[in-house]
Amino acid sequence: MPKKHIVFDVVGTCVSFDAYFSAIASAIGPKLHPHSITPQHFGYTWMTASELEFTFLSISDSYRPYKDVMSVLFYRTLCMAGVPDPRSVFTDEDRDACIRGYASLRLRPELPGAFERLRAAGFEIWCLTTGDVARVRGYFTSAGVEMPLDRVLSCDGSRVAKPALAAYWPVLERFGEGEERWFAAAHLWDVSAAVRAGFRGAYCGVYEGEGCWEVFEREKLDVVARGLVEMAEGVIALSG
Repeated sequence: MPKKHIVFDVVGTCVSFDAYFSAIASAIGPKLHPHSITPQHFGYTWMTASELEFTFLSISDSYRPYKDVMSVLFYRTLCMAGVPDPRSVFTDEDRDACIRGYASLRLRPELPGAFERLRAAGFEIWCLTTGDVARVRGYFTSAGVEMPLDRVLSCDGSRVAKPALAAYWPVLERFGEGEERWFAAAHLWDVSAAVRAGFRGAYCGVYEGEGCWEVFEREKLDVVARGLVEMAEGVIALSG
């Protein structure tokens, strides 16, 4: 019987951003408040701006690790959010405290159950991330969830960022002809690109909530689910 593989995105899919938002609230919440900026809104804006610059650098052959881009974008994001002179109010220590929160993200509570179902159905589980392998694998080991080091793959190795199709091809090439190859994510841009690269796609709305189907092609995804366990069960049901 052909092997069955499923590759998960990690940050946003397997782990939530709650610890990151909490770290921002603790480190700089009182400084954000006078500008009518909530910690979650700033955290989302900072993270999204960093992903944008990270991706643009990647596609222009000027790749930089995501963590480095995020660190540099801190003050610009504050400025864009409406803080007139952010360096007079915020410090590098503030920034680093917020970034430590990003490094202490926790697995979503239902993820272990989703993994258990998939492994019981014969799936080999992999991860593909834009982050560094040690940090990303730490999310699993700190929660006591099995994730072998050689199953955590990073775009840093190929110096090309998701959702460029070339970021997914090295993972596909690890699997044999005729083997099942699924990609699972809570980011529509991610799973949609993986499908174009050659994976079967499974999407979970646990992070984005709103599908924005006007710009994404729902019909090209094999599984669309609200939760991680529901997504896993959908993949298993369609598995050969």
